This record gives sequence, structure tokens and C-alpha cells, in this order.
Amino acid sequence: MRKYEQEPANGLPEIGVGLDELVRRGARQVIQQAIEAELAQLLEQYANVKTLSGRQAVVRNGYLPERDVLTGVGPVAVKVPKVRDRSSMGVKFNSSIVPPYVRKSPRVSAALPWLYLKGISTGDMGDALSVLLGDEAKGLSANVVSRLKAQWSDEWRQWDRRDLSTARYVYWWADGIHTGVKSEGADGQCLLVIIGVTPEGRKERVAIADGFRESKASWQEVLLDLKARGLQAGPLLATGDGAMGFWAALEEVFPATRAQRCWFHKMGNVLNALPASQQAKAKAAMQDIFMAATRDDAMAAFNRFIATYGAKYPKATDKLVQDKVSLLAFYDFPAEHWQHVRTTNPIESTFATVRHRTTRSRNCLSRATFLGLAFKLMEEAEKSWRRIRGADKIGPLLDGVPFRDGIPVQDDPPEQQKLAA
Repeated sequence: MRKYEQEPANGLPEIGVGLDELVRRGARQVIQQAIEAELAQLLEQYANVKTLSGRQAVVRNGYLPERDVLTGVGPVAVKVPKVRDRSSMGVKFNSSIVPPYVRKSPRVSAALPWLYLKGISTGDMGDALSVLLGDEAKGLSANVVSRLKAQWSDEWRQWDRRDLSTARYVYWWADGIHTGVKSEGADGQCLLVIIGVTPEGRKERVAIADGFRESKASWQEVLLDLKARGLQAGPLLATGDGAMGFWAALEEVFPATRAQRCWFHKMGNVLNALPASQQAKAKAAMQDIFMAATRDDAMAAFNRFIATYGAKYPKATDKLVQDKVSLLAFYDFPAEHWQHVRTTNPIESTFATVRHRTTRSRNCLSRATFLGLAFKLMEEAEKSWRRIRGADKIGPLLDGVPFRDGIPVQDDPPEQQKLAA
């Protein structure tokens, strides 16, 4: 990551913020699911063992008292299940993940993201859990890990089939995430992700799918699937990077949705076309554009940038000129929302730990496993998402009230307002 990619004061993504919170919220679910997978394996082992009366010999029998596993971000409460052995064979359930004593793992802050989308092979998953819980977790069997991944895949499938007939979105953020993961023979599998804003101002997952090179066909399949499950209309505004596949598909499936090019990506593209000696000043000049209070001020700053760099660095200025309209679309929406819709920050921050991975898994992932792991990462991230600023402005926006320079336009023209006064 280059330094210019981390500028929270100017509305750009603050990559990695909230990781400890993500870990704290997600650790309990990950640990609990892994324990339940262990138990399921034990019960399956004794599934054919019956008592003399024909009853199941080994059955679940509630839980031990809840206890804390100490981690680097505080205690995580877990419940270890018990079994009842009706055959007197002495069968007991002992979790290899949570031993009978509490163990502290100071490196837990690095565990979960690695677990989700780097610890994807059976061996890697066990190693990742050992980072989370200690050396005892290294005894986690391959069957238990497989059960855990299968459970996550099933959860993604169920979510991916949900009814959308009552769903409505004001904004979307869309992006393709290249993780470097190899999936079913497709090297460099790409995640296609959409996060939306509801009429209440809440952020929520809209789509998690896979695709090839962010092509139009891949994005079109995602959007048509949303429509087939009942989504009546697209959002008022969609924010994304320069991947033409998404915009081409959006224009065909939801043509009424306006496009907002992500300033985070655009700044990176422009700066990459400039020599290092010019990047600091050019970055500040571009910030003058998207931080301007009005569209007219933004256009003045835009023209200054073109005049300053156009003659010497036409490749850099062409990148701005070609997307001028979509870069400034946010001025027709409430000012309180500008900091949210100018960039794809919600997606960037969620997948910061796995974007552009260079190391690869030893094993090829199935498509369902790949999507299940991504689903779990977003599910945990969603728990810490906050409502957007100015949620009260969404109602008028959906009612068709026009906004100019972030301010609602009065119904009466200025001449009539003066006469009324």
C-alpha cells in the first residue's frame, strides 16, 4: 500500500481500521462453530452404537458453563458442549480447540483475516486456529476443518438465495477483489462484491459472487440474479472503480442508476501516470477538486489541474477528463453523504487484508468454499458497520427532491420566492 491510500481526513479509506473489533466480534463465532464441528464428528463416530433398549448410546447433553478464552483483544466467551454416554463406555467430549484451561493468545489480532482467506487449505486452517487458540488447536482434524468450511459454504448459499422483493437501496459500492486464490482451475479468482445502503441509512451486504476479470458477463450475471430474486430497482447512485464490466452491466440491467467513479482508485491511477516528484502536489490538487463545496468550485479546481499538468503529462490528465461527469456525480446528492459515496471505502476496508495477495494456497479451493470464506469475512465486518451520516436526508432523496451542491432545491424558483417575501 502506498502512503497516499490512507487519508481519512479527506474522506479516503483508512485501511485496516477496526481489525481488533472485527476479531473480537468474530472470534466467538469462529471458535463456537469449530467446537460444534468437533462434536458432530464425535457423534458421527458413535452413530451406530445403540443401548440394549435400542436408544442412541452417545448423545448431546447440553453445555458446560460458559467460560472465557483470553485473547489479545480481551476475553471471548465460549460454550463447550457435553455428551451423555448411555452405554457406560466412558465416552466424553474433549475439544482440541478449547482445552480444559484458559489460554491467552497475544497474536489473535492477526488470526482471523488469515484464517478466512489465507488459511484456506486444511493444514493452513489448523495453523490459523493455533494462532488464535494456542498449540492445542494443532490437533484439529482435517474432518473437523472440512465440516467447518462446509458449514460456511451452506450459510453463503442460503443467504445468496434470499428474497429481495422488499429490498430497496439508495447507494451501492461495487468492486472486484483479486485475492490470488486459485479456485477450481481458475487462477486469480475474483470476488464480485456489492454493499448497499438501505432507506434507513444502514449498510448491508447485497451480493458476494465470483467472476473472471470483472468482466461484463460476470457482473451482468450478478445483477440479473438480484433482479430475478425480486429486486425491483437499482440504487440511485453506484460507486465503483474503473472496471468497465460493472458499468456496462449496470447500464443494461439498472439503467436509471447513476455512476460515481471512486476517487480513491482514480487518484491512484492518475498518480501512477506522474513522476514521483510531481505526485505530492498533484494529489493535493485533486483533493481540491473533490473537497470543493460546490460543483462550480470543483470544476474550477478541475480545470486548474488540467492546465497545470495537461501539456507535460497528458496520460495523467486524460484519466481525469474521461470520467469528469461520473467523478462529480456526488454533488447532486446530500452533502452529508458525500464522504460516503466518493469512494468504495466500505469494501476497501473490509478486504484490505486479502486484496492483492501474493502467496497462494497449496490446495485449489472449490467455488463454494471460496465464497463461503468471503461471506464469513463480510458477515463479521457488517456487525461493526455504522449508519451513514445524514440518514434523515434519504427520505426526501427517495421522494424525488432534487439536490444541488448537496442542498435540497426549493420547489419555487428564486423569482417567486422574492415575490412571496
